[in-house]
Amino acid sequence: MDKQKQLDHRYMRMARIWAENSYCKRRQVGALLVKDQMIISDGFNGTPSGFENNCEDENNVSKPYVLHAEANAITKVARSGNSSQGATLYVTASPCIECAKLIIQAGIKRVVYGENYRIMDGLNLLKRAGIEVVLVEE
Repeated sequence: MDKQKQLDHRYMRMARIWAENSYCKRRQVGALLVKDQMIISDGFNGTPSGFENNCEDENNVSKPYVLHAEANAITKVARSGNSSQGATLYVTASPCIECAKLIIQAGIKRVVYGENYRIMDGLNLLKRAGIEVVLVEE
């Protein structure tokens, strides 16, 4: 296995562990932003800072203000003053279309994901933007 594949598998394992921080019951998603083999940001799906940690309502439907792991990682790196230009995003589930737009605008060049989300619009948009997408299943 070449070095990049080894790194992809390692960072994906780390993203899966990071997903365990999520309080969401339906699906826990983790994300890591890596640049020059350094983790520059991380995120998991959940409610905004200061909100209750329940992601689902009484009918087990995700609340509309739950943030996706990718959005959390991208906004966190923006607050830090670091640049995500040219970075790789490791995320446990393929991005939705809204997160794909953020990924494009953040200058991320590569997305490595662990499983397909039920809607493929996000991956299709990333490919259209020339962003490399790689599926790494464990």
